[in-house]
Amino acid sequence: MCGIFAYHGHRKNAPELVVEGLKLLEYRGYDSWGIAYKTEKDIEILKRVGKISDFDTKKEKLPEASLAIGHTRWATHGGVNQKNAHPHFTEEKDIVLIHNGIFENYLEIKKYLEKQGHKFKSETDTEVIAHLVEEHMKTHTFEDAIKLATKEIVGRYALVIINKESEKTIGVRKGSPLIVGVGNKEFFIASDIPAFLNYTNKVNYLDDDQMVIIEGNKIKFINTTNNDEIKKRLVEINWKPESAEKGKYPHFMIKEIMEQKETLAKAIEQDPKNIEELAKAIKKAYGTYIVGCGTAGKVGMVGEYLFSKISKKHINFSFGSEFPNYQDFLTEKTLLIAISQSGETADTLEAIEVAKEKGVTIASIVNVESSTMARISDIVIPIKAGPEKAVASTKATTAQLAILTLLAYACDGGVQEGKKLLIDTVSQINDMLNPRYEDYIMKLAKKIKDVESMYIIGRGMNYPIALESAIKLQEVSYIHAEGFAGGELKHGPIALITKGTPVIALVANDDTKSDIISNATEIKSRGGYIIGVSPENHDVFDYWISVPDTGNSSPIVNIIPVQILAYQLAVLRENNPDMPRNLAKSVTVK
Repeated sequence: MCGIFAYHGHRKNAPELVVEGLKLLEYRGYDSWGIAYKTEKDIEILKRVGKISDFDTKKEKLPEASLAIGHTRWATHGGVNQKNAHPHFTEEKDIVLIHNGIFENYLEIKKYLEKQGHKFKSETDTEVIAHLVEEHMKTHTFEDAIKLATKEIVGRYALVIINKESEKTIGVRKGSPLIVGVGNKEFFIASDIPAFLNYTNKVNYLDDDQMVIIEGNKIKFINTTNNDEIKKRLVEINWKPESAEKGKYPHFMIKEIMEQKETLAKAIEQDPKNIEELAKAIKKAYGTYIVGCGTAGKVGMVGEYLFSKISKKHINFSFGSEFPNYQDFLTEKTLLIAISQSGETADTLEAIEVAKEKGVTIASIVNVESSTMARISDIVIPIKAGPEKAVASTKATTAQLAILTLLAYACDGGVQEGKKLLIDTVSQINDMLNPRYEDYIMKLAKKIKDVESMYIIGRGMNYPIALESAIKLQEVSYIHAEGFAGGELKHGPIALITKGTPVIALVANDDTKSDIISNATEIKSRGGYIIGVSPENHDVFDYWISVPDTGNSSPIVNIIPVQILAYQLAVLRENNPDMPRNLAKSVTVK
C-alpha cells in the first residue's frame, strides 16, 4: 500500500534522490510522506502531510547526505497527520524506520513496551516496531535486535531501518514487497522498480523472512529464521525509464488507456510453451479455481464464461479474500490460477498460501514477473503490460483478458484460432483509440458529469464487465455506480431507475444481444437514459458508443470506452484520476 525508498551509496544528494524516487511511487500512497537522512552525528527527519509531488526540491533545498530513507503513506493505523507520517523513530531518534504492511498484534506489544518505560508520539503500529528494536538492542546487536523484533510481529511487513550508531542500512520483509537495486558501489531499496530505474536496472528480490544488510559498498542477504547467509541472483530488468513516465499525457490513466493497442499485442505474443503448459494443467486438473481481487477478480469472472463457451470447461471463480472458505474442496489434483497486476496483492497471496498447504498446483497471470506471486507459482504467464502507475487498472486488465481468451482456446486445441481473433481485435482497437473517439465520449461525459448515480448492465461474459465498469466509474469519478446482470433488473434494481438515470448497456453481437436490448427497453420505459456500447446502433439507445464486433473478445473492446468515460468524468469533476481518494495501487495489506 505504501511506498518505500532508500538510498545507500556515494552520492551526496541522497535526500533529494529519495524524494524524487518517492514521487515515482506516489501511486502506492499519497496521504503524507517523509524522509530521514544520516548526518555525521545524527539522523534528521522531514515529514509532511499531503502529496509528495507538491514538494519542489529546487525551491526547498535539502542538505547533503549519502544515506537516506523515505516513505509515502496510505493510512491504515492512525489518522492522516504529521505525527503519523513515516519515518517513525524512538525518543532519541536512535532507531529510525519506514514500514509497509500491518502489524496486527501491535497493541499487545505496545502495552508491554510502555511498562518498560517507552513513550509513544503517534497512533501508528509502525512506531511500536522502532521501540521494539530498541528494547532488544539492550542485549543484542542492531541486526539481531531486528531479527528478534520481526519474530514477534504478526502480520505482513516490509521494513527499512537505520541506527544512529551504525553505518548499516537494513531491510527485511514478510508478505510486502521489497526490492534491492544494485548500482556501481551504491544501493537502492524500494517497494517497486520504477523508483530507481533511472539509476540501475539490476535488482535482487527479497523473499519472505529475508534481510538485506548494506554497509559501505558491501551487501549481504540473511535468512532471518536460521541466520544463514543467502546468495542472491542479480536480475536484469528490461523496462525503460520512460515507460514509467507520463510523457505527452496529462495523466498516467489516459496514457495507459492509449497504450492498450501496444500492450495487448505484447500479451498475445506469448511463448506458446507457457500457454500450452497451463492449458495442459487445466485439462488435467480435477477442479480449477481462478482467484483475483478488485479488477483482477472481475477478469477472473469473465474467465468462467470464456472457458465455458469456448472450451466447454467448468472453471470456478473466487475473490482472493473469500477463497479460504473453499479450502475443504482442495486436493493435490486441484489447480489454482491467480490473477494480479502487481503480484503482491495480500488477499490473493493468502489464497495461494491456503492452496499450497493442500498441495494445489499454482499458476499465475501477472504483470510483474519477479513479484512474490510469480516466484511462488509453478507456472507463470506474464502479461507484459509494462509499468502501470494509475491506481485504476486499464492496460493490465485488457492484457489479462487476452491471456484468459488464449487459454480458453488452447484448452480446446484452437490456440491459433484464439490468437487470430485477438490480433484482429488489436487491429480494430487501434482504429478506436483516436482523438475523434475521445471527443465523442467527452460529449457524453459533459452530459452526465453531475449525476448522483448510474448503472451498467451486461449479460454473459459482459456481465462481469458491467461490474468492472462500475469499479472504474467509482474509483475515479466518485459517482455512485453499480453493475448488474441484465436479467436481474426486474428482481429489484429497476426500482432505482428514475427519469434521466444514466444506464450503460454493454451489448455483444452474440446470443445475449436480444435479451440485453430487451432489458435496456425495460429501463427506458421507466425513464432511464440509455447509453449503448455496441457494434451497432439500436432504437433504444439515447447515446451510442460504437465498438467493433469482435466475437468472443467483446469483453476487451467493451471495457475500453468505459475506461475513457471514467477518466473524462474524473477530469471534468476535477478529481485526480491517477490518485483517487482512499485508494492505493497495490493492496499489500488484508
